[in-house]
Amino acid sequence: MTASSDKPSDPKEESRAKRKAKSKAPAPTSVELLDELLRSRRTVHQFEPRQVPRELLHEALDLARMVPNHKLSEPWRFHLLGRRAVEKVAALNARIVREAKGEELARKKLERWLAVPGMLAISSCTSGDDIVRHQEDYAACCCAAHNLALALWARGVGLKWTTGPVTRSVEFHEVLGLERTDRYAIGLFFYGYPSAIPEARRKPLSDVLEHLD
Repeated sequence: MTASSDKPSDPKEESRAKRKAKSKAPAPTSVELLDELLRSRRTVHQFEPRQVPRELLHEALDLARMVPNHKLSEPWRFHLLGRRAVEKVAALNARIVREAKGEELARKKLERWLAVPGMLAISSCTSGDDIVRHQEDYAACCCAAHNLALALWARGVGLKWTTGPVTRSVEFHEVLGLERTDRYAIGLFFYGYPSAIPEARRKPLSDVLEHLD
């Protein structure tokens, strides 16, 4: 007597078959992975309190350097802020905010900055009167900053690039151990594991693209 073809299938067999079929699905190509990395990266404003491993940070900083730079000048320098340096920078920012906008906002800023799990700065060369060299070095450092953001994002770590009165102040450069005649900070960077990821907002490509004959 032959088995009936209408016999119900084994759910376990179906599950194994589905897993096997799924395992054969084509893996994303390097182009697709890069596209996703570029589209998904966000500026992160809220972080989890846990620390980013130093080894992971060093990996990202090493990759940050792989960008175009005129005449291979490599103008960037990376400054990792320890706890004492973070406290100095946070207090400096709070003082600047207090003088401009009052005590309440200064207190909130101080609390927020002290809660950031990691801070670093990037500096570039001071080029004196050579405006072209200044622009080229600054552009190279900005490329390095973006590489850093992408390398960290690929490892699950978010970054926020901030500038303002604090990063342009003499006191900030003193915390970094920099002489303004030699180097200047292009920004201060907060990093850590995101606790919230904002939505992307970009204009359509047609709004920013111009074709020239």
